[in-house]
Amino acid sequence: MASAEAATELPTASGPREASRDEVREAGMAVRRQVLSDAHVDRANAKVDDFTADFQDLITRYAWGEIWTRPGLERRMRSAITLTAMIAGGHEAELAMHVKAALRNGLTRDEIKEVLLQSAIYCSVPSANTAFSVASKALAEYDAEENAD
Repeated sequence: MASAEAATELPTASGPREASRDEVREAGMAVRRQVLSDAHVDRANAKVDDFTADFQDLITRYAWGEIWTRPGLERRMRSAITLTAMIAGGHEAELAMHVKAALRNGLTRDEIKEVLLQSAIYCSVPSANTAFSVASKALAEYDAEENAD
């Protein structure tokens, strides 16, 4: 795994320095685009209005700029953890999005299947049953998106 600096510290000639809010947002947006795809992020940004702007800023800075940029876990591991969290929470739309992200982050379809099987034991069989249905649709959508390019 390549060494990565945490988003809150940026390397400089004189040592690390605290990143500005804008730098964290920029780092978060870059990771968000890499993980979710430019098309997904562009669709989400097109829907931003005065009511949702602060929330979009929050998730870009904190979820993507602070957590997903941290050293210590590879993105594929973060994806596996996120899949499990989405299954446990019953967050079907987010699960579908993160199934596609997991593929972009290097998980194989078999590894995604194993995460879903593991979730049957620790999250519940009904949750895993729903997750398999959601994941199957998401994988088909991913294939269609990839073939459209």
